[in-house]
Amino acid sequence: MALKATIYKADLSIADMDRNYYESPSLTMARHPSETDERMMVRLVAYAIHANEALTFTKGLFDVEEPDLWQKDLTGAIELWIEVGQPDEKVLLKACGRSEHVVVYSYAATSHIWWKGLANKVERCKNLSVINLNADATEQLGRMAQRTMQLQCTIQDGQIWLTDGTSTVEIGREIFKSERD
Repeated sequence: MALKATIYKADLSIADMDRNYYESPSLTMARHPSETDERMMVRLVAYAIHANEALTFTKGLFDVEEPDLWQKDLTGAIELWIEVGQPDEKVLLKACGRSEHVVVYSYAATSHIWWKGLANKVERCKNLSVINLNADATEQLGRMAQRTMQLQCTIQDGQIWLTDGTSTVEIGREIFKSERD
C-alpha cells in the first residue's frame, strides 16, 4: 500500500520590503512521504520569496514532470519554475526550455559539490538562477515545521527572516548562478 502525503497548513504573513509585497496567504502543502521537514520548509521559503497570486505549489515529488512551485500566465505558459534541492542536468535543461525563468534553491551542506559538477553543463541556460540557502538555517527551519503553523517572513535588503513567534531564523543566500550568467 502506498503511503499518502501529510497535509500541512501555514498562515504565512509576508513582508517583502524589497518588492513592496505585503500579504498573508493561508497555504496548504502536501508533504510527500520521502520529503523531510527541512525540504518542505525550503519550499515554503521559496514561496515567500516569489509570492504572488499566480504562484502555486505543484505535485512536486509526486510528479517528476512538474517543479516544486510554478507560476503560469493566463494562457497556461510557465513564467516561473522553482526547483528545491539538487536537480540533475536533464531536469534543469527541460525546465529552462519550458519556462521563462527557472530558479533552483539548494540547501544541503553538499550543494557546493553538486554545483561544481553541474555548473559547466548548464552554463548556456540564460534563464536559470541557482541559489544556495545556508544549510544550518534550513536545518533550523526543519525544526519549525508543524502540521499547523503561524509564520512571519520578512525580506529586506536581500536578507530573509522567518519566525514562528518562538524562534527566528535568518536565512543566508549564496548565488551560484544568476540569470544571464
